[in-house]
Amino acid sequence: MVSMGMSQGQWYLLYVSSGREDRAKRNLEQRIKSMDAGDKIFDVVVPTTNEMEIRAGKRRTVIRKAFPGYIMVKMDLDEESWDIVRNTPGVAGFVSTGVKPTPLVDAEAQTILDRMKDSPTEVKVAFKKGDSVRVTSGPFVDFIGKVEEVNSEKGKAIVALSLFGRETPVELDFLSVERL
Repeated sequence: MVSMGMSQGQWYLLYVSSGREDRAKRNLEQRIKSMDAGDKIFDVVVPTTNEMEIRAGKRRTVIRKAFPGYIMVKMDLDEESWDIVRNTPGVAGFVSTGVKPTPLVDAEAQTILDRMKDSPTEVKVAFKKGDSVRVTSGPFVDFIGKVEEVNSEKGKAIVALSLFGRETPVELDFLSVERL
């Protein structure tokens, strides 16, 4: 299904300073307004993904930059719009294969935009196999062990705990373990 707005312009990737993506977006939006270029430059997006992270026993959604150092702009490319974008403070330039900026393939752009709306799926785990961890809750609270296996889908880790003088693998929820 193509909405009317989809036929306008194409998406381009811009190089910006990593960590300054939001500032570059704001600067560009400001310039579009002040130079009255809304009929040529339609949208500016900082591509992000939503991730689930577990920190200190709490699940939280974290918005991460999908491509640090890049932002996307949807525009009709001509000399004027190219100059406006290129001369925006914080924008280093267009991603291009030649002299002229290369637009993203529509399907690629759509995938990036759809991913921004997805609910968080990945659980970002603060530890990995081989890490030493401390159990923060449950019957083994304050035990120290080594992570043997991480199962992100289930949100569990197998941790080798020293019980009764020998190593015993115990399955623990991510939320009850923290990295040392």
